[in-house]
Amino acid sequence: MKDKCFFDRVYEVVRLIPRGRVTTYGAIARYVGAPQSSRMVGWAMNASHSQTDFIPAHRVVNRIGVLTGKNHFRHENLMQELLESEGIRIENDQVQAFDKVFWDPYKELI
Repeated sequence: MKDKCFFDRVYEVVRLIPRGRVTTYGAIARYVGAPQSSRMVGWAMNASHSQTDFIPAHRVVNRIGVLTGKNHFRHENLMQELLESEGIRIENDQVQAFDKVFWDPYKELI
């Protein structure tokens, strides 16, 4: 995975997040070997909307489950709508039962 550019490594992980699950910017950063780069993962998610293939960026939230990236979707509620369509409950822009739907790539993929 080290051969690819950072954004491509991030996108590869994000594509693996199962429906109905979420992960965090930090969890992705740790998995790709750049634990101090969670903000850069956020930049990758913002840029993901211009990719030709689908990147499920709606499944990436902050460390406590808040939909911090929602303003980078076509409309403000789209991130929440996509998550809810996968069975994830959102209240006040925050994933409910976060510990139950959290997907840790480090545990799941290694």
